[in-house]
Amino acid sequence: MSVPRPTPRPERAAGAQVTAQVSMRDLLASCAAAKAVSTPPPAPVPADCAPGHREAA
Repeated sequence: MSVPRPTPRPERAAGAQVTAQVSMRDLLASCAAAKAVSTPPPAPVPADCAPGHREAA
């Protein structure tokens, strides 16, 4: 049994470049939005442990 040879991939045309077409500003804004949406809100502080709260005598 012979070993199959890999098929050659077509080469890109000379000088052809792939660009993302997304500005850095848009990229950073999308990352900030994704972080804001995926981050849960902080847990509320219980009233009996709030800073400055004192127990009545």
